[in-house]
Amino acid sequence: MKGDRVEIVVDAGDVTRTYEVAASRAGRRVEVVTRRGVVEVSELTRSGTPVRTARFMASRVIALVEHPADSARAVRQRPAPARRAVPHD
Repeated sequence: MKGDRVEIVVDAGDVTRTYEVAASRAGRRVEVVTRRGVVEVSELTRSGTPVRTARFMASRVIALVEHPADSARAVRQRPAPARRAVPHD
């Protein structure tokens, strides 16, 4: 979903470096996969085609923070449910 992003903090020797992968367009999502000692963060289209991918050695990753899209904005865009009249006795 547009607005989803993942922050990755990596140990680079004497300093730490922060990288960010974000879903840049509507319909795209960010997916995190860990396999064989490598953390892979990808931005994917609706069909699952990777648009961009970042790979990090798992032993060097200090933190991986997922920031979901602002759900309040998504809730505001949905139409309000229709209300039924309740008969009073």
